[in-house]
Amino acid sequence: MSGLSALFSLPLDLLIWSCALTLVAAFVQGTLGFGYAIVSVPVLALIDPRLAPVPQLVQMLPLTFLIYWREREAAEWRGVVWTTLGRLPGTAMGVLLLKIATQRVLDLLIGALVLVAVAGLKGERSVARTPWTEGLAGLLSGATSVVSSIGGPPIALLYKGARGPTIRATLSVIFFVGLLVTVLGRALAGEITGLEVALGLVTTPLVLLGVWLSRFTARRVEGRPLQVMILGFSALSGLALIARSLS
Repeated sequence: MSGLSALFSLPLDLLIWSCALTLVAAFVQGTLGFGYAIVSVPVLALIDPRLAPVPQLVQMLPLTFLIYWREREAAEWRGVVWTTLGRLPGTAMGVLLLKIATQRVLDLLIGALVLVAVAGLKGERSVARTPWTEGLAGLLSGATSVVSSIGGPPIALLYKGARGPTIRATLSVIFFVGLLVTVLGRALAGEITGLEVALGLVTTPLVLLGVWLSRFTARRVEGRPLQVMILGFSALSGLALIARSLS
């Protein structure tokens, strides 16, 4: 069955859920610079495993490019280079983990690691951005992106203390490049189906709408509120993965 034929065979309620969460998740990412997979992947995966996480990888390619273009003057390119270098072996690590461990074990492990990181960075604490920390964040993001499509927390926590435009622009470039690597890694591992690609492409217009709506909120979220939201959404991702592993 082709991707489009499989897509049209999905129940209407599943398509509605996918469209609604795509719109909300794109709005969140357009506002904060990350959070798309956190909002959409755990819920959609619980509703029906066919709805996540690969469609979100497809949707995030135009999403991250649009956010970067809107904030392009604030991008921090050094961070892009080092996190990308770390993401290459991280992607290979994620592909290996998919082959040797169950999804339940991986979700539990990643969720616990994210919660530990959030606890360590609560309050005014932050991580110094150096080539080593940026490379490590890229490594972790690459592995978790392949395994769960939720690769944002390691990078977002690293940039917790930066300005909003810098976070959104830099993370968008990092995610865009990383997504290309992740999609390639999954494709080579045979972990992408025609249905998943078709679903991602069909719901992409809702991604564009969510980014457009976020232009009204992105400039209003800055400083301490932005840091709290980064920590909050990162913690939410960890809890969602743990809940999925126990479901």
